[in-house]
Amino acid sequence: MIKRVITSIIIVLIMLFVTAAIVNNKEQDPNFLNDEIVRIEKYIQYGDAQNTNVSQVAVSWHLDHILKTVNRITENLETSDPNAYESSFSVPRLMSNTFGFIPRGRAESPQSVRPPEVVKTEDIYNQLEEVRQNLQKIESLDENAFFEHPVFSNLNRDQTRRFLKVHTQHHLKIIRDILKN
Repeated sequence: MIKRVITSIIIVLIMLFVTAAIVNNKEQDPNFLNDEIVRIEKYIQYGDAQNTNVSQVAVSWHLDHILKTVNRITENLETSDPNAYESSFSVPRLMSNTFGFIPRGRAESPQSVRPPEVVKTEDIYNQLEEVRQNLQKIESLDENAFFEHPVFSNLNRDQTRRFLKVHTQHHLKIIRDILKN
């Protein structure tokens, strides 16, 4: 009797995880980053804030990195050949997108999305405008437009949107923690 109950509970948990994984591994809302963009704008004024107990870099670094990531990935999506897209399975992507979580300090950003030594507020505003334009472009792209993530493998348009949301929220949480002091 106890074995059946435990087995039933395990089956239900697996079904719940699979359902969550299917639902949370794609983002189909064209306004998927609207709230995050508002938060980014509010944090620009705190660009020089830093708390080395939380992060070795200032708020402006995280803002610049978020924006560069959205813009460079959009460029990759635009230049990709949707016919060349091959679906792939990635446990780290499944876990990250399902639970909306990226562990801190586990990965290093590619050079193309690393901010310069000195991040200028003007550059953040310019990139923010570029992000707004790029987010509109993403909606018009083929669903098999893709980019290759160094850990998560190939991400199609909707998986990319989910990744961008999770990645942006990851850095916004770091910023919130920096500002708590």
